[in-house]
Amino acid sequence: MPLSLILAALWALIANILAMLPSRDHHWRKAYALIAFGIPILGYVTYENGPWVGLAVMVAGMSMLRWPVIYLSRWARRKSSGLRDHG
Repeated sequence: MPLSLILAALWALIANILAMLPSRDHHWRKAYALIAFGIPILGYVTYENGPWVGLAVMVAGMSMLRWPVIYLSRWARRKSSGLRDHG
């Protein structure tokens, strides 16, 4: 198994362990750290295994960190609808 997939699996294991721990800020600091480490791992997976495996790993990571993705999509939707109203 390539090193990149081992790192991605280790990232997923750590994400699941962190999700089980109690948190006062609803895990947002942990999510930021996971994103900061996950993006380079995702790039490494894509570089080493190709875009389809990279896409699969990205979807798996997005399913674990779904709330940051939901908030980002809501923010992007608000920004794009604001541009259409003024344009």
